[in-house]
Order: sequence, then structure tokens, then C-alpha cells
Amino acid sequence: MLSVKSFTFNPYQENTYLLFDEEKRCLIIDPGCYTETEQTELTNFIHQHGLQPIYLLNTHGHIDHMLGNKYVKDTYRIPFLTHELVIPELEATQAYGSMFGLSAAPSPNPDILLKEGDEVILGNETLKVLFTPGHSAGHISFYHESSKQMFSGDVLFQGSIGRTDLPGGDYPTLMDTIFDKFLTLKDDVVVYPGHGPSTTIGKERRSNPFILQEAQSR
Repeated sequence: MLSVKSFTFNPYQENTYLLFDEEKRCLIIDPGCYTETEQTELTNFIHQHGLQPIYLLNTHGHIDHMLGNKYVKDTYRIPFLTHELVIPELEATQAYGSMFGLSAAPSPNPDILLKEGDEVILGNETLKVLFTPGHSAGHISFYHESSKQMFSGDVLFQGSIGRTDLPGGDYPTLMDTIFDKFLTLKDDVVVYPGHGPSTTIGKERRSNPFILQEAQSR
């Protein structure tokens, strides 16, 4: 069984996720904790629930999703996993942050590079790695098939999709990702996005205006 705890951090209202199993091993996905208060909120939950962080994961390297990378790495000394194409995004975050008034600590480099078809193992639980570009060039998502839970980063939101006007973004690529990697899943798969509330594949298939519009041209 895999449990999920979400936090909403930083001025971009980014969703940070903790995934943990019955043995209290946990994964930290996209730590966006920016202030000392947010960092404390994350570590207090981990400490109070007796969790043992195993891996740090990034879906992509935009600043709002990696503000806590250095803090998590320094605090827990765990391997950092992401896609190879995320590295240039991480390297650009300090310059990018200054444009928006954010002071981003440099992210550590990933210890392990992930690609489509890889698996992230947490005890008896397995997350499949999906290559899901479009919002950014190296974006990946994590799918826990047994519980039908998708951690989608900034690909698919409730009633919306990831923006494509940032470096590495491409609208046709994003729509291909959504149709080929997300809409091939069953309706009851729960999507945990990088911003906003969770949703389901079925709900977005039926009512997401971007998907409905794109479906007409396919």
C-alpha cells in the first residue's frame, strides 16, 4: 500500500508529494519548499510519522519544483533521480529565479538518470517512469499502477494543461504526451498534478476543454 501526503509550497503554489509505504520508507517528489517555515513543515511531517526518505525525485527542473532540492539533499543525503534533460533546467534556475524575485539555492546534480520504462522501487511498491515532454523538454511522470495513481508534474491539471511558453515547452508535444501516455489509462486513475487539486483521467477525458478541442482534430 502506498500513502500520499501533499504540501503546497512557495509563491507558485506548487504541490510537493511524499509517498510512503507500510514500512515508512518514503519518496520526496518535487520539493518546492522555499522558506524556512516550509522546510520545517516538510521535515516535521517526516519526523513525526517516523518516515525514512529513500529517494528525491524531480518531474522536471522548473524553479517552483526544485526550490527544496538542496535542502532535502543536505538534510537526508539520499540519491536524487530525474531525467538527463532536466539538468540544463536545473542549471538555469538561479538566473530564472532572479527574474521573478526568487533566490534559488543551486540544485545538486542528479545521482541517477531516469528514462522511459525505468522503475523506481520503494520496498514492495513500484513506480513506472514515463517520459512526458511538452511542458519542458525532459519532463517525466511517475505512475503507481497497482493503486492507479499518476504523479504528473505539470502535464495535466484539473480542467487545464501545462503551459508551453517556457523554455523547452511545445504545445503539439504536450498534447501528444497527454493523448499517448495519459488518455490510454483507465478513467479511474487518479492524477496528482504539480499545481491545484487532484483529478482523474476520466474527468479530464470528459470535460477538460483543451483535450476536447484537441480530440476534434485527431
